[in-house]
Amino acid sequence: MNPPPRAGRAATIDESRRNGDFLGMSDLPAEMLLLPGGPVWIEWRRSARARRVSLRIAPQTGSVIVTLPMRAARGAGMALLMSHAHWVSDRLAALPEALPIADGAAIPLADTPHVIRHRPDLRGGAWIADGEIHVAGDAGFLRRRVLDLLRKEARTRLTARALAKAAEIAARPSRVTVKDTRTRWGSCAPDGGLAFSWRLVMAPEFVQDYVVAHEVAHLRHMNHGARFWALVARLTPHTSAANLWLRDHGARLLRVG
Repeated sequence: MNPPPRAGRAATIDESRRNGDFLGMSDLPAEMLLLPGGPVWIEWRRSARARRVSLRIAPQTGSVIVTLPMRAARGAGMALLMSHAHWVSDRLAALPEALPIADGAAIPLADTPHVIRHRPDLRGGAWIADGEIHVAGDAGFLRRRVLDLLRKEARTRLTARALAKAAEIAARPSRVTVKDTRTRWGSCAPDGGLAFSWRLVMAPEFVQDYVVAHEVAHLRHMNHGARFWALVARLTPHTSAANLWLRDHGARLLRVG
């Protein structure tokens, strides 16, 4: 997915007061706005690190997130949003169809569809059997139990793969965690901690293999120089194919939930 275009300078505090829409340091309330492509849910964020107004699409929710510097006015965000209204509409239209977690839905595990089967007569949370995801108990807990199962599977599979690859280069991560990250599939902290998006468990095995190899290689090289990429190539043969898959299908993983 292409990043949002670079924004212009944010409004100053004087402009904010003149426009009458400066709300101090707090986030502005989310709202529904009508753009050329139809109604769009807008989430306003303030960031102390932001130097200019920016916007991005949140694939999980199909909303638009407008980030403002701490002293920028809502009017500055609206100006950027309106000037890129067609860009926003095009990106939203290009999003894959959302895949809610519900009884009968087919959720991929390692790119293999697993149909969710609600089993209200049974107890025991959620489990995988015969290529299906079975969920016991009240229907009100189904979504949370499936998400918990997917996160558990991601933690187990990605941790095992990371430890195995780290052992190949005589390294060991300080920890391995899974998160619901929005902007990256994996990361390596300066202290050697590895983190992965739990959504990777839905991607093909070769994609998981590449992302894990990429982050494990950072245990030796905290950069993207020639030696880093040589080590990635040593740890996995899937760099090109995995990057292509993530480019073409990664957004689909973000629409599950």
